[in-house]
Amino acid sequence: MTFTKNSRVLFNSVPTGYPVPGETTVYDSTQTIDLENVSLEGGILLKTLVLSVDPYFRVLMNGEGHPASFQIGKPLYGFGIAKVLRSENTGFAIGQHVFGYNLVHEEYSVVPDPTGLQIMDKVANLPWSVYLGPAGLPGQTAYIGWKEFANAKEGETVFVTTGAGMMVIQLAKQAGLKVIASAGSEEKVKFMKSIGADVAFNYKFTDTRGVLAKEGPIDIYWDNVGGDILDAALEFSAVQGRFLECGAISGYNTGHQPLKNFHLICDRSLHIHGVLMGHLPIAKYIGEFYATMLPKLASGEIKFREDVSHGLDKMGDVILAVQKGSNKAKAVVVVAED
Repeated sequence: MTFTKNSRVLFNSVPTGYPVPGETTVYDSTQTIDLENVSLEGGILLKTLVLSVDPYFRVLMNGEGHPASFQIGKPLYGFGIAKVLRSENTGFAIGQHVFGYNLVHEEYSVVPDPTGLQIMDKVANLPWSVYLGPAGLPGQTAYIGWKEFANAKEGETVFVTTGAGMMVIQLAKQAGLKVIASAGSEEKVKFMKSIGADVAFNYKFTDTRGVLAKEGPIDIYWDNVGGDILDAALEFSAVQGRFLECGAISGYNTGHQPLKNFHLICDRSLHIHGVLMGHLPIAKYIGEFYATMLPKLASGEIKFREDVSHGLDKMGDVILAVQKGSNKAKAVVVVAED
């Protein structure tokens, strides 16, 4: 028997604020695996290639508050790409690549029941990491949520907050809208301008209400932050405005701020839509997404950026960066090369 190191990232404790690398999550390199002989129980053996790091991780760290919460002493899990090393399942062949929403954060994983995994074929010049960003869950959520709920009309104004910006900004510009976009760093602001945002600003140093008073009213608001910026968007919303609520990261670590302008939802006949991939009409749009967006991503017509880290030992730091917004783009961790 030959044993191979099988490092992993464990959920160690429930954080009271921001997750602390080495305390909330722990990198563990003590585990080993016999890749040739480990029992597959009729399933498959995977080599993890790339893992996505997403804001919702913090929600899963709240103990028993969510049905899919991380378990103390167990590895984290999330969206990822892996390669099949061995298979006892006729639906999966050695050498194939798979995408999953609950890939375990370890170098190698035995999956006895792989029915939830999707076999992936990639466009030649797109790295696998892109399938966790603009070609994956974030990009698909933006595309399907926009198509289903935005009801965009040429000449309207959309306000896009950080985290949603890359894909939504470009979809909005293609639809002929005026785009206001905010982010928490000058680097992100510069990138948003480069992909077409008409007005882009750093909300940490620029008064959001001042910008919206000048550039609004807002017909569409794509929200990933919640909190006071959501209140500001309500304040400067247009009648029959559409609010697409995709996240509220401003409150994940410090507690959510109650809305002050809730009454404006009624006063201005606003349309509020929660945008969560699991509740979207995926089948209605996913074929269109792959047919139209993958070629545009590959050709550069749709631009994207990634914040790529290498090694499972970086996972705790990347999780913290995403929660604080210091990541430069969609965050992924490359665990191994193909």
